[in-house]
Amino acid sequence: MTRSQKHPSPPDFIGRPVWAEVSLSALTGNLRAIRDYVNPANEKRKTPRKVLSIVKGNAYGHGGPQVAKALEKAGSDWFGVASAGEGIEIRKAGVRTPILVLGGFWPGEEKNLLQHNLTPAIHRCEQLLAFESAAAKLRKKNVSVQLKIDSGMNRLGIMPKDADCFARQLAKCKHVSLVGTFTHLASSEVLTDTELGQQTKQQIDRFYSTVERLRSLGADPGILHIANSAAIAARPETWADMVRPGAILYGYHPGFDPPERRAEFERKLPLRPVMSLRARLMSVRCIATGEAVGYDATWIAQRPSRIAVLSAGYADGVHRSLGNRGVLYIRGHAAPIIGIVSMDVVMLDVTDVPDVAVGDVATLYGTDGGHVYPANVVARSIGTVTSDLISGVSQRVPRFYIS
Repeated sequence: MTRSQKHPSPPDFIGRPVWAEVSLSALTGNLRAIRDYVNPANEKRKTPRKVLSIVKGNAYGHGGPQVAKALEKAGSDWFGVASAGEGIEIRKAGVRTPILVLGGFWPGEEKNLLQHNLTPAIHRCEQLLAFESAAAKLRKKNVSVQLKIDSGMNRLGIMPKDADCFARQLAKCKHVSLVGTFTHLASSEVLTDTELGQQTKQQIDRFYSTVERLRSLGADPGILHIANSAAIAARPETWADMVRPGAILYGYHPGFDPPERRAEFERKLPLRPVMSLRARLMSVRCIATGEAVGYDATWIAQRPSRIAVLSAGYADGVHRSLGNRGVLYIRGHAAPIIGIVSMDVVMLDVTDVPDVAVGDVATLYGTDGGHVYPANVVARSIGTVTSDLISGVSQRVPRFYIS
């Protein structure tokens, strides 16, 4: 049998047969592709643009510490996490590269940030002196912070009008250094000539005008960064000194408006899916026409059918919305998900899968031999985003890191 027909479990794997395979070669290849893309050969820059790899949310479900270690070895300049806890977990894995805590900190967390050499994002003026005070108590010098500017998303960051306040506070700091200034784009994937399509330009203008105000007040903003995944692919004017790839690092371009632009950017910046989610069939049975499957009898056989039970459910990362809508792949053949997705199992119609048997491997998304089943296609089919799907792979699913 070919690999797609009978996919062996990873080595030393004993237990419930659902797992995720994480391709480190695809991951580091995507990092190199992104770095090359934002540093075109024909551009004359004194310093190449840096890459801050987003590894928050357990690296979008791929495993934060393991992914960060691989990306550090491949030359990532910074990492981005949501919280001090995520940063500490990565530090404990031995990663020494600078880590930006995008969500900043709660009062009382300053000590953890300082002890583990984590750089917090300052998104309220009063946070700066609080961090300065904590650094002074611990006799820390040249402690790094970054400033987040709210350029129009109205989520986190100081407002442009607060630049004067921040500059005054920074001038009082003897232990803290501003090493970077950034903002986050609200609609960088919208490329239409509409009001929403113009929002990115407005945000860029607000960001740079705020940066210039800081400079005029004597505050060096440090490294400037703006571009998220969509902006990296589609908006070179946002690349600044550093870019922050999220979903594209893991192999997927975001959705664009208009949708046909996606193919353009997939050609310009080719990526490889990093994670493949797989599980084995634990049962195969035949049922007659008219018999129902699963909770609430939402699927009824319209012909004599073979029904398989897969050893994975929504507690593993099979999105519940895929019930009666999704498809998995067995031996290179599509097997529709039927009935309501359960916590621990999924039912499949395998009537049209030749020679299907207990123990066969089903792939929800990722790669299988020469086949590629993209997670973004699965996400679009249920009206969600790729990040929702891949970050939803739960902790009880073992990850195997392969070259």
